[in-house]
Amino acid sequence: MNTLNLAQKYRPKSFNDILSQEHLIGKNGIFTKFIEKNYFPNTLLFGKPGSGKTTIARIIAKELKLDFYEFNATSIKIDDIRKTVAKYKGTLLKPTIFIDEIHRLSKNQQEVLLPFMESREIVLIGASTSNPYYVLTAAFRSRSHLFELNSINFNDLKNYIQKIAKLESINATNEAIEYITSSSNGDVRGALNLLESSAIASDFNITLDIAKSIRSNNLQTGNSENDNHYDLISALIKSIRGSDIDAAIYYLARLIDGGEPPEFIARRLSILASEDIGNANPNALNLAASTLKIVEKIGYPEARIPLAQLTVYLASSPKSNSSYNAINSALKAIKEGLILDVPPHLKTHSKDYKYPHNFGGYIEQEYLQKTLNFYKSSNIGFEKSLNEWINKIKNKL
Repeated sequence: MNTLNLAQKYRPKSFNDILSQEHLIGKNGIFTKFIEKNYFPNTLLFGKPGSGKTTIARIIAKELKLDFYEFNATSIKIDDIRKTVAKYKGTLLKPTIFIDEIHRLSKNQQEVLLPFMESREIVLIGASTSNPYYVLTAAFRSRSHLFELNSINFNDLKNYIQKIAKLESINATNEAIEYITSSSNGDVRGALNLLESSAIASDFNITLDIAKSIRSNNLQTGNSENDNHYDLISALIKSIRGSDIDAAIYYLARLIDGGEPPEFIARRLSILASEDIGNANPNALNLAASTLKIVEKIGYPEARIPLAQLTVYLASSPKSNSSYNAINSALKAIKEGLILDVPPHLKTHSKDYKYPHNFGGYIEQEYLQKTLNFYKSSNIGFEKSLNEWINKIKNKL
């Protein structure tokens, strides 16, 4: 049985072999500087699958001449950590504790690790495809540094695959190499696995058809288990806010292709409709609310259509965050101690209240004991009409 196991065979042994992470391990990279000083802090690494998180952790331990212990948060036993640390009591040595999928640690597990991190009895390196900021406790984060790994550059990965193919005497067409690279979505391990399987299936003469027959679709990165989930929804919102229709549609497609629930997308778009468009186009919130109800009922694949319609509508709408800013300003003022009594004539059953409808729709009277100005109109879109209305109501026009 032919078992090349290229991913293991060519796992980098030094920083020089790592792809696309110059900001961390290049000549002036921060990890390089740490190791030059024979120092390394508790560290959280996050990045796409196959970007080199585990490999970098192993190389760090090797460079610092520290023993390396590898755990996975889905099956970790805290007693195993305690026993590992106990081996080094009374010595000048300390272990490197690597925990993969560190975002899955429970709160209790995190608390057990805190004293070891605080005393520097261990060098803890955690890895995750999700940004640990969202799931780890503040205490855990404060005792470690967070570093993001870059997505593997297309050309870096392509050159690497060509290099491995040559070393392994694998003949592959240019189209096949291009496809292996692009469909791997920056996942070095995924690229090597496809290269290996394609080589075995084709007697080491890989064509595009062979590669596609093994992997018909790109490796997915747009799911909720991945930090890319946060990046993609952020990019969608910011593209709509920036009125870039094509960019918004692209990120919407990435989310849909990655299996993001349509209800989640619709909820985020509903928030945007109020926060970023507001009364510049009040109908945006109505359409968002309708879309949310629709996608909850129909699901995929049809849900993509109303989501796309809403996305185009929101991106095309005039933008205003006046209402959003107004409520935030009011809440901030209240939290800072601005508590005003309700004027007597506005209290329940007061006989001194002047009913505006009895005065043609408007009558001047006191509604606050102090003049406040939370709302500042953008004078954009329909907000301009609202300004005209309120001025007419108050006989200012």
